[in-house]
Amino acid sequence: MPKKPTSRKSGRVIRLPPPQPKTSVAQDILWRLDRLERQVHTLSELVRDHAEDADRLVRIVAEDREVLRRELLRQHQARLRLRRHARGDDDQVGLTSS
Repeated sequence: MPKKPTSRKSGRVIRLPPPQPKTSVAQDILWRLDRLERQVHTLSELVRDHAEDADRLVRIVAEDREVLRRELLRQHQARLRLRRHARGDDDQVGLTSS
């Protein structure tokens, strides 16, 4: 049986596939089911990998944040020491000049 040409607005001719026998339809359904199962398996692997990557990123950000916090704390303590030292010098100057 010849394939029936159909045309679309674009002017291209699309040939329809020949009708399939009943056994082929069952095979097609089994093939599609197998393909969907493979896709679900691949998708679950991708989701697991993504979760592991996200966990790694959270750990990295937490470590970086801790390093930054320590550095800011050191800088703050250094400023406090400078202020105390400057205040101590001012107090000593005030005591000796009186």
